[in-house]
Amino acid sequence: MSVVCIEFKPGLEGVPATQSSISHVDGQLGVLEYRGINIQELAKKSSFLETAYLLIWGYLPSKEELESFEHDIRYHRRIKYRIRDMMKCFPETGHPMDALQTSAAALGLFYSRRALDNPEYIRSAVIRLLAKIPTMVAAFQLMRKGNDAVQPKDDLDYAANFLYMLNEREPDPLAAQVFDVCLTLHAEHTINASTFSAMVTSSTLTDPYAVIASAVGTLAGPLHGGANEDVITMLSEIGSVENVRPYLEKCLETKAKIMGFGHRVYKVKDPRAIILQELAEKLFEKFGYDKYYEIALELEKAVEERLGHKGIYPNVDFYSGLVYRKLGISSDLFTPVFAIARVAGWLAHWKEQLTENRIFRPTQIYTGEHNISYTPIQER
Repeated sequence: MSVVCIEFKPGLEGVPATQSSISHVDGQLGVLEYRGINIQELAKKSSFLETAYLLIWGYLPSKEELESFEHDIRYHRRIKYRIRDMMKCFPETGHPMDALQTSAAALGLFYSRRALDNPEYIRSAVIRLLAKIPTMVAAFQLMRKGNDAVQPKDDLDYAANFLYMLNEREPDPLAAQVFDVCLTLHAEHTINASTFSAMVTSSTLTDPYAVIASAVGTLAGPLHGGANEDVITMLSEIGSVENVRPYLEKCLETKAKIMGFGHRVYKVKDPRAIILQELAEKLFEKFGYDKYYEIALELEKAVEERLGHKGIYPNVDFYSGLVYRKLGISSDLFTPVFAIARVAGWLAHWKEQLTENRIFRPTQIYTGEHNISYTPIQER
């Protein structure tokens, strides 16, 4: 009898799960591309919504196509009053990611027809999810403080409108521009945990609202999107530049994770971290310094000295929290903001999955026993 040898790889590390033309990462050179365009170029020249269009439909839109896309998203920013009423019943102590997952799933009650062979249904789902997710994040933030949600402002662009709904005032143009770049940087990153979750859910041919809700739930974990929140906690614990190296030594001795460092793919500094650091410095120059930045710089230097030979450098989470802090975004909203951006990538993979769909059904390596007799309850 022949025996089939199956190699087990924990976390499916390095195992191809699909073929995709959406994004590409070269972890050795520190390259990230969306549809073949380098992330540095998109960060400088594009906008988040143009980038979202590129990711989802596969090409840069014409002026008319982009204007139509932006117009439709502005028109659909508002959420049903029943969803707002539901959100008012959420516990004030609940985490915003839990509120977002529930709210995203609730959209399916109003808009899901599962007409996945209808291009108009696909487009309308893309529009609604991109438009309404930011509104729901901002609404819960105000509601948990006992305030009414701020209605979207139609004359503001995507990034500026979110900051307006969140802070109840129109943002400085630089703040809005920086936030738009942040959304672009977080929009897509190949087959990470939340994207894979979206793809598995997509493969069952359920509705896109369930797809996004499943991805949000996966992103909420501290080993994925939640890491940027933990970076700020870590910098706060370190407290001063003088404490950086003792803190690092303790982490190394106890084998504790150093938040914001290391990546499954990148063995050099994350290209998004490089851009985010530049954005942080722009904000500090205009709006004032952040004492945590000096700590972050010293920690990056110390980690590179001790762990650089192992390919451990800052990832996207390390500097993003410093940017969000300066934009007036509370730390437990960092991951929901990540989700606002990543909806674009999730939808791109959902749409791609539909083209040649096959339901995911991986196998396993059984490690249990065989031929065990049932023991009656009286004998246990």
